[in-house]
Amino acid sequence: MSFLSRLFGKSPADREAVRPLWHRVVEIAREPQWYAQCGVTDSVPGRFDMITLVLSLVLLRMEREEALIEPSVRLTEIFVEDMDGQLRESGVGDLVVGKRIGKLMGTLGGRMGALRDLSPRDETTLIPVLERNVTLNDDADKARLAGQVLALCNQLEALDGTDILAARIVR
Repeated sequence: MSFLSRLFGKSPADREAVRPLWHRVVEIAREPQWYAQCGVTDSVPGRFDMITLVLSLVLLRMEREEALIEPSVRLTEIFVEDMDGQLRESGVGDLVVGKRIGKLMGTLGGRMGALRDLSPRDETTLIPVLERNVTLNDDADKARLAGQVLALCNQLEALDGTDILAARIVR
């Protein structure tokens, strides 16, 4: 049993049920329009920002449905597991990984908090949140980025829990 399995108290099979959703989150975060058309910086920080942004939107949608609470925890565990692997692959030593994971989780929590507090959700209120939470090029089209994020929010809201768990997020 891995360290993460012991830490979270669940078997790897529990996480495997939501792994397709994790892969879909990453696919959406890597879609070229975020970088080429909206102006997110195509860099490690920019890509991380997009993964945490899309993951935050998915997790916020999941937390509003009781049946999706447990799977949302599993999805977060996969995020931790993947980030742990990415850090180790990039050469971060064992002694520092835990501290970095803590910071990454804090970043995810901060993004979720910033997005959760948005009410009403419109481009005007979303742009400053994106400016603070996404690494952007100087010439970023912030209105377009906000529009794309809102479109994703609306799509997630329209999906039922079964579709979310099945990773049927079509863009």
